[in-house]
Amino acid sequence: MRPSRYFVAALAVTALLAFFLHDRSTGSARAASVKPDKDRRDAPDFALKDADGKTVHLSDYKGKVVLLDFWATWCGPCRIEIPWFMEMERQNKDKGFEVLGVAMDDEGWEAVKPFLTDLKVNYRVVIGNDDTARKYGGVDALPTTFLIDREGKVAAIHVGLADRRDFEDGVQELLQPPAGAGRTAVPAGAVAAIAH
Repeated sequence: MRPSRYFVAALAVTALLAFFLHDRSTGSARAASVKPDKDRRDAPDFALKDADGKTVHLSDYKGKVVLLDFWATWCGPCRIEIPWFMEMERQNKDKGFEVLGVAMDDEGWEAVKPFLTDLKVNYRVVIGNDDTARKYGGVDALPTTFLIDREGKVAAIHVGLADRRDFEDGVQELLQPPAGAGRTAVPAGAVAAIAH
């Protein structure tokens, strides 16, 4: 994937930054960004290499809430979001949450490793490719971020720079136990025995 392919899209997304900052400052209500369970589709699996050369499969994360971020080092809006994702990783890692970055730089690790070191990125990053981008609908703009639920289904998609609260609210909603979870079913006979 070539940076120039995304350059116009990145500029357009950057232009929207003013809208998002204005919206945040006015405190207007925002619609819930997480899709209902019935509208979620399976997140496509992939096999990509991390900085240590280990193969990472999205399916390795099943059972966790995953923020899957397609980004590049040259992408201005990506640079805005990455510190948010680092903070979310710190705050929620022990709750079954992981951030997974998919770097789309043509130069691969040559460009990505120094960037990760400079920012002290605290989550796993892999190098993406055209095939992975196609599996996720083309990924025509960077950043493009997917929130994936514990069952491995896409619960939300954010194309371009999104409001930080949308990410935080979506992650918190997906980390909540399902309705009825944590309740222990009591056999009818036990209820009758207690009643007498």
